[in-house]
Amino acid sequence: MSHPLHIAFIWHQHQPLYKSPNSGVSLSTSQHYRLPWVRLHGTKDYLDLILILEKYPKLHQTVNLVPSLILQLEDYIAGTAFDPYLTASLTPDAQITQPQREFIIQHFFDGNHHTLIDPHPRYAQLYNQRQEKGQAWCLANWQLPDYSDLLAWHNLAWIDPLFWDDPEIAAWLKQGRNFTLSDRQRIYSKQREILGRIIPQHRKMQAAGQLEVTTTPYTHPILPLLADTNSGQVAVPSMTLPHQRFQWAEDIPRHLRKAWELYTDRFGQEPRGLWPSEQSVSPEILPYIIKQGFKWICSDEAVLGWSLKHFFHRDGAGNVESPELLYKPYRLQTPAGDLAIVFRDHRLSDLIGFTYSSMPAKEAAADLVGHLQAIAKMQRESDSEQPWLVTIALDGENCWEYYPQDGKPFLEALYQSLSNEPHLKLVTVSEFIAEFPPTATIPAQQLHSGSWVDGSFTTWIGDPAKNRAWDYLTHARETLAKHPEATEESNPAAWEALYAAEGSDWFWWFGEGHSSNQDAIFDQLFREHLLGIYKALNEPAPSYLRQPLEIHESRSDHRPFGFIHPAIDGKGDEQDWDKAGRIEIGGARGTMHNSSLIQRLWYGVDHLNFYIRLDFKTGVVPGKDLPEELNLLWFYPDRTMHNSPIPIADVPDIAPLNYHYHHHLEINLLTQSIQFQEAGEHYQWHPRFTRAQVAFNNCLEIAIPWADLQIPPDYPLRLVLVLADEERYRDYLPENGLIPIEVP
Repeated sequence: MSHPLHIAFIWHQHQPLYKSPNSGVSLSTSQHYRLPWVRLHGTKDYLDLILILEKYPKLHQTVNLVPSLILQLEDYIAGTAFDPYLTASLTPDAQITQPQREFIIQHFFDGNHHTLIDPHPRYAQLYNQRQEKGQAWCLANWQLPDYSDLLAWHNLAWIDPLFWDDPEIAAWLKQGRNFTLSDRQRIYSKQREILGRIIPQHRKMQAAGQLEVTTTPYTHPILPLLADTNSGQVAVPSMTLPHQRFQWAEDIPRHLRKAWELYTDRFGQEPRGLWPSEQSVSPEILPYIIKQGFKWICSDEAVLGWSLKHFFHRDGAGNVESPELLYKPYRLQTPAGDLAIVFRDHRLSDLIGFTYSSMPAKEAAADLVGHLQAIAKMQRESDSEQPWLVTIALDGENCWEYYPQDGKPFLEALYQSLSNEPHLKLVTVSEFIAEFPPTATIPAQQLHSGSWVDGSFTTWIGDPAKNRAWDYLTHARETLAKHPEATEESNPAAWEALYAAEGSDWFWWFGEGHSSNQDAIFDQLFREHLLGIYKALNEPAPSYLRQPLEIHESRSDHRPFGFIHPAIDGKGDEQDWDKAGRIEIGGARGTMHNSSLIQRLWYGVDHLNFYIRLDFKTGVVPGKDLPEELNLLWFYPDRTMHNSPIPIADVPDIAPLNYHYHHHLEINLLTQSIQFQEAGEHYQWHPRFTRAQVAFNNCLEIAIPWADLQIPPDYPLRLVLVLADEERYRDYLPENGLIPIEVP
């Protein structure tokens, strides 16, 4: 029997706890919110995703709703949640204070300007004034109507395009300017109306069988690290651990029970699936999940690879090799019973999450369907009697901010194609497991301890700042343990504060690896939750909780924080490059840097291109102040291939300039023309066609397609930049090294 290829989409909907614990006893009471993202993502991302799906009844999917998100949504629906953005939005124009004006100018453009601001002329006008003339100019020159319009547009822009045919919303969009307080109050009412439809719509579609709704441990903690922070050394034996070992496995069943009870109350049935926070698993947590009653969990292909001692390579088209190992559920065998587990295809998930937003919608949808059709063909050619299950699991909210119209054209094109393709079948995970129970087994102790990030926990532990946070948490947890009289029933405030502090999000933002302009607020919230424990126990709080856990300043040199998709126009848009790697060049570092003509280098990737940006000193002219030729040379470590010396005269005989390279892109900075070469036999260079893009305006921006380099995913490479005049060496960067790159 020939089976269709089964595909399980799992969308993960989660926001950390933005509630300040200082104004209430538990998560369900009225509180002050530090940030607005539950409200704004609620109006933009959670409802439209499943309303679009509902139009295609043949397609079944899974949505994960984190308990802490549900509780915060309910606060906003009830009208008891207020964040600084909302408070400013509802303030009468004449009563807007000077600090509020500064806050509005600084924060009411938060969001991707390409998709959320630029499509709206009045909003774009205000944004461009701030960008071009500066915050001080706005503060000095804006009048009350400017502030009122900005307050309205920030809220309007975050309402999903799916709802733009609503008569009131359509009227506001058409109005464009001269918004009043009454308008802003009605926009807020519309937001609450949309939020109020989210849970009922999920419940309705689950009852109809098109949707499976799953849950996550209560406040999104990393369960393996609650069990034992030493589990961080499973994937990284050299990891530096916190001074105090955190071992509170007894908190695991508490998080699971609270998630289970909230779910059954809101959805009228028991959950079957559990999305472990950050797809983090370990052998130690499995018995608790099984005893609570969950039937299946999900994790990442890296965890499966570590568990099977098999690294999943991909071919030049990006399709996984050994697909029969990845595309099936497994049965985890434990003394407490068995548990099914599915592992996501990391690359297909990332394509939706980070790359397809930069492609035309139909082209992106066709690319994903093409990958699935290729997998279906491999399934047909295999001798497997069991059908394969491709799991695509990712964040279901943040990526849409980068898609035109919040991803609506992409999802509609994708779902239409999938509905018409007889060899592809979208299912919920529970549907598939019920019909095709897992036959492959993984003994519990063989399961790797890791997460969706590189199969390790380094995103949440091991960095000095992250470890310091764990030590703070350990001390607070031990203090609570010394109060046996403080039960969840007699002292709920202490326990709710603990659960909040155990969430994964604080550790994500601490230290190296991730950063945002709200790091200081996350730091403050984490410490507020810890302070809440001591306050509820009437214990003196350690003085260190009154100080920031780390200094929050913009970091200079750093590796990329995530994928980027810059427009190659030579303008150096700050949002386009905010997740890029950065190397400071200008300053007191070496020969080139004495003149500081090149001040910094940015670099990053997505699944289509490698990107480079050079920032120059103001007024620098190529051919006069700056050499007119920039050469990019690629080095492939530990790979057997033809390589050649740098084809430029007078190159010093020092590393890395005396390395041999495989690809060479020469850019004439005067004409922005490009020449591309590949090394061949006998140290010869051979011209090759290139689709590279170059633009020189405020800065130099370059995009080089991976297809030009003809190398498969998961491939390591290194890059050096060499400046020359008339093919004679002048300088190179980065100093004393190469730029490290991994093909995604």
